[in-house]
Amino acid sequence: MARTHKAWATRTARDRSDTPARGRLLDAAETVFARRGYGPATIADITAQAEVSRASFYVYFASKEEVFRVLAARVRDAFLAAQDVPGVDLDDAHAVAEASTAAFIAAYAEHLPLLRLVEQQAQADTEVAALWQEIQERPVRRHARYIRRLAAEGRAAPVAEPLAVARAVGGMSVQFARLTAGRPSAYSKAVRDVTVMYLHLLGVAPHR
Repeated sequence: MARTHKAWATRTARDRSDTPARGRLLDAAETVFARRGYGPATIADITAQAEVSRASFYVYFASKEEVFRVLAARVRDAFLAAQDVPGVDLDDAHAVAEASTAAFIAAYAEHLPLLRLVEQQAQADTEVAALWQEIQERPVRRHARYIRRLAAEGRAAPVAEPLAVARAVGGMSVQFARLTAGRPSAYSKAVRDVTVMYLHLLGVAPHR
């Protein structure tokens, strides 16, 4: 039992490291799940896609279920990162709206096949269900905090409670991202349209 615990502890520590091999396995897993679906996808498919041995897979992940959960967490983090807009003045609501909208739509469109699988697996796996809840809620609540700050500083006049505005903007972004996933050429217009509607809901006049 002690040996098993030690092996698990070693693998867990390695999981936390951002190594190229682990990243390659995650990218391969996302490609395989998107192409084959959750059920038919196998560890052999993932290692073949990543061009690594099966043993290499087990250095970082215990199972197919675990690598899928890690992917779901990575998508959650991508949506949270979409609200981090380096190089953009956080006091400039217009710039933040455009940059965060662009990043969110791009992230959602990129991960759409996986997101669909996460939603499906959430029905059968409680850990995935918790991650799916986070994917839906954490970006919205973080966004709502930003809107509250703008309103408190007198730089925005939201048309509704900040959490409601954040949910509305998130919903619009998701719908436009789904369109963009099928028509990448529509991306720029989608970002413009959502940004305009976002600023309206925020109670900030668009640039003239």
